[in-house]
Amino acid sequence: MQAEIFSIGTELLMGELLDTNAGWLAARLPALGIQLQGVSLIGDSLPMLTEGFRRALQRSDLILTTGGLGPTQDDLTREAIAATLNETPTVDPEGLSTLQQNFQQRGRDMPAANIKQAHLIPSAQFVPNPQGTAPGWWVERDGKIIVAMPGPPAETHPMWENHVAPRLRQLATGEITLTRAIKTMGLSEAAVDETIAEFFGRDNPYLGIYSKADGIHLRMIARARDTTTAQALITPVEEAIVTRLAPYVWGYDTDTPEQAVGALLTAQSLTLATMECCTGGYLVNSLTEVPHSATYYQGGAVVHSPTTAIAHGVPAAVLQQYGVVSQESATAMAQAIRAQLGADIGIGVTGVLGPGTMEAKPVGLAYVAIVMANHAVHTQEIRVPARRVTIKRRVSNTALIELCKLLRG
Repeated sequence: MQAEIFSIGTELLMGELLDTNAGWLAARLPALGIQLQGVSLIGDSLPMLTEGFRRALQRSDLILTTGGLGPTQDDLTREAIAATLNETPTVDPEGLSTLQQNFQQRGRDMPAANIKQAHLIPSAQFVPNPQGTAPGWWVERDGKIIVAMPGPPAETHPMWENHVAPRLRQLATGEITLTRAIKTMGLSEAAVDETIAEFFGRDNPYLGIYSKADGIHLRMIARARDTTTAQALITPVEEAIVTRLAPYVWGYDTDTPEQAVGALLTAQSLTLATMECCTGGYLVNSLTEVPHSATYYQGGAVVHSPTTAIAHGVPAAVLQQYGVVSQESATAMAQAIRAQLGADIGIGVTGVLGPGTMEAKPVGLAYVAIVMANHAVHTQEIRVPARRVTIKRRVSNTALIELCKLLRG
């Protein structure tokens, strides 16, 4: 089955919003045996949308769309599909009733404009959307399928996972593609490449290597007639790679540093507190992005001056003797916040964010300290390219990944 993705909305073309749906959907098609032919950004124009649908239906079996299902005049996805298929939309009584109940449950009256979200054409069925007011459309005609989904990812993702993907899985035939990512930190890309060189250059499973903000990623891609056979191709390669890179592996697949830390802290019934200087709150923001992080994250302090650090328990003598940007100060920060918030583990981060040097130390120099539950101290010096966002992200990720590795033993 060959597919195309349409990301619909003039705001995407204007750069007002970043299209994240296309990449998210594209990553999920190979496992269904669906080959992606292309991705298109299309504005809120009925002629452009209709022409896009017409051409795509000539060359592909499946079109996935996101956006344009709202109640306003510029939401034209339904109208474009109807025009392409030369079918007339009409109000579906059951769909209208569901929509009205949705508004009633939210304690709101349904505006008249929302009635268009209850329209259907003969070839379409509604796809439920419990996260919003706009139901999706599943359209089938002449052996072709169009699936129209809402634009907000918080609505698109559950609609895909709960309704669209299971239905496509039943329809798709042929070869499936299975992927597995191993995420490492602590070795350079060249060093990782040298350590596992024998696994590169193979066709099935294929192994790729990528340098990311959270380390070096290895991605295995296997193709086979079914998931079991594909997994059998990946497993021995994965086991060999993990054995060789064990001290540097911190996560897999869609893991983020904060998710991996959260899972490990939860499994080991440990709590964490942080104090950061030079990352501007990036560390605490990352940690609190994880749902239920309050169960293990006690809190954090963002400090920008020696006075603030001292107020949070960092000894003034340490700052005066070694400077704010030092391994000793990072350790003192970790110890102080751990004691102040009663956490099992403390992380201290300090460095030079720029734009100029600090204490005669260069922009991008940073120190991380982790004080474990048994009072053992792990320290690390980091040198990051002198770009503010890179420093914040790289230093925060390194602190979390080093904690992951320590918790994994």
